[in-house]
Amino acid sequence: MLEFYYNFPEEVQVGIDEAGKGCMIGPVYSAAVIWDKNVDASDIKDSKKISRKKRAIIRKYIEENAIDYGVGFASNIEVDEMNISNATFLAMHRALNNLKTSFDRILVDGNRFKPYQCNVHTCIVGGDNKYVNIAAASILAKEYHDDWIKEHFSDDERYNLMNNKGYGTKAHIEAIRQYGITDFHRLSYCKKFI
Repeated sequence: MLEFYYNFPEEVQVGIDEAGKGCMIGPVYSAAVIWDKNVDASDIKDSKKISRKKRAIIRKYIEENAIDYGVGFASNIEVDEMNISNATFLAMHRALNNLKTSFDRILVDGNRFKPYQCNVHTCIVGGDNKYVNIAAASILAKEYHDDWIKEHFSDDERYNLMNNKGYGTKAHIEAIRQYGITDFHRLSYCKKFI
């Protein structure tokens, strides 16, 4: 069972995570979630440990039961302009901007974060395996990222994106060599293949 709080149960803590950081195409997404410790979270876990079908069900549960959640992204153009780390921080800040509830601490999955306004933050490596709010954020970020892939490429089979979700699989790289890149590819990731 994941923990509800990091050290300070009296705080309102928001968990934050990203999806699509390693993809060769599209935006990097981030989600921020504030969870109520009195609401069952037994099905919430790291998005990578949940099947696609079940993840969609849990996403709906999170959106209906979270105290608050926000989603943000940085485009492939922003990734190329500022590098993936800074674009990820931008997506995280945009997710936090979309919260309506004030909070005391940000719990970040990973080991780096660009400070957000004057808020306290704590970086936690493997946080999506430790805290409910980070795990919930990982699910939302992954679902919104995959929704973007479906919206833009469900009818385009060239890059096999419905299966690889934008990551640099052998088939994706071979398709880039064969067909070139789209306007949504990250040039900084793809230029060595074109």
